[in-house]
Amino acid sequence: MILSSFKVLALICVTLCFLAKISAQKDVPAKKETDIPEVLVVGVYHMANPGQDIFNTKVDDVLTQKRQKEMEEVLAVLQKFKPTKIAVEQSSQRSLDQRYTKYLAGEYTLTANEVDQIGLRLAKMLGLSSVCACDADGDFPFPRLQKYAKATDRSVDLDEIMNGGWGAMAKQQTEFLRSHSILETLRFINSDQNVARDVGLYYRLAHFGEPFDFAGPDLLAEWYRRNLRIFNNVTKLAERSDERILVIFGAGHLGWLRQAFEADPTFRLRKLDEYVPKP
Repeated sequence: MILSSFKVLALICVTLCFLAKISAQKDVPAKKETDIPEVLVVGVYHMANPGQDIFNTKVDDVLTQKRQKEMEEVLAVLQKFKPTKIAVEQSSQRSLDQRYTKYLAGEYTLTANEVDQIGLRLAKMLGLSSVCACDADGDFPFPRLQKYAKATDRSVDLDEIMNGGWGAMAKQQTEFLRSHSILETLRFINSDQNVARDVGLYYRLAHFGEPFDFAGPDLLAEWYRRNLRIFNNVTKLAERSDERILVIFGAGHLGWLRQAFEADPTFRLRKLDEYVPKP
């Protein structure tokens, strides 16, 4: 009888502890979407066709009536993210501020550059006081890598990565843009598969090297250094926990910036496709 009473008492205690635990959990507020800053990194092709990369997507005139209508579609999608800050691939904040001030005053005609077409236009639509210059200088010692490949009879291997990899990607994007809208092209560029392919080619360059001449790893390290500096610049824009930062950079930076923000527990990474209307 005493043993039975003890079992009942023990069961009551366990039940009370369980109920207390549930009650305590209910008192703890669920983590809200605004608990940490959010970052949407969008990789773009260079719309003004500056030809500054080793391989470049060949683009048509984004200022035509057809492409401008498509640009409005892009801006409408990005607006859904509700950015509080816009970071662009520009080094001089002073120059960017002057340009944006003139644009707001109706004294500046937008160029085909994506900083103007996306950054300045969207900032004005959202009523933002400025656009943020977040680029960083960096070295890209490709001639050294070429020299190493030649000295070790691996020029063919390097050419396969450069022309067979990035060259083929640039050609593919050029062909895609010809038959698709700007938004469709940006979705293609920002797809996980495309991003992984680009990052993977950089890691293949790291195979070129040996003690006393790590040409490939050093090139990758320099590229990584530049992107981490850009990352650092963007993080400084998060002045509040509910900050929503839109990052507009060339597609080559996309995988590395995504990687950085995804690994950083103080930011929540968002992707373009989350804001594109589903068919």
